[in-house]
Amino acid sequence: MGFSTIIDILGSMIIGGILMLTVWRLSDATTEKTYNNSGELALQQNMATLAQMIEYDFRKIGYSADWNKLPDPTRAILSADTSSIQFLTDVDSDGNLDSISYYLGSASELTETENPRDRMLYRVLNHETPGGSNLGVTQFYMVYYDALGDTIPMPIINTGEISSIEINLTVENVAAYDTLYSSAYWRQIRLVARNLKNR
Repeated sequence: MGFSTIIDILGSMIIGGILMLTVWRLSDATTEKTYNNSGELALQQNMATLAQMIEYDFRKIGYSADWNKLPDPTRAILSADTSSIQFLTDVDSDGNLDSISYYLGSASELTETENPRDRMLYRVLNHETPGGSNLGVTQFYMVYYDALGDTIPMPIINTGEISSIEINLTVENVAAYDTLYSSAYWRQIRLVARNLKNR
């Protein structure tokens, strides 16, 4: 076994090591891309689900199949704050008024998820047990406008002044690869529930 044989063996070990490192790094990058792409898909689906649910409910503020049950639609919003709202509507169009509340839970409620910023978004129908959805909501923020388009300052004392609502919603992944959380933002600018106007 000569000197050139030892150099050949060492050279093949170095090349083999480089190839092994390349395969490991490629495998790690592929895993990261797969995890991130599936996380992005879940994030977009969560955002679409929340946006559809919120838009559907908010557009029905003040609606009633039997208009005699709610003759003054300006009284449909019972309370409004930056991250909570309670209003009257007829969810199932049966003529009976329903109360719907939306509010954001506290950050300490979700200890089982990796994301430290995600919170529960609660939707309560008719004072039932609050039903929350953990879809990665990190922000649920509303701004209220009067009939002239001016912002109504907090706290809102007369909810009958509310003519339109700006809804801001941010959703992040509940779990992330390497602590990099993807996020999606949705804003409904000046959502107007047509039933809020006087009949």
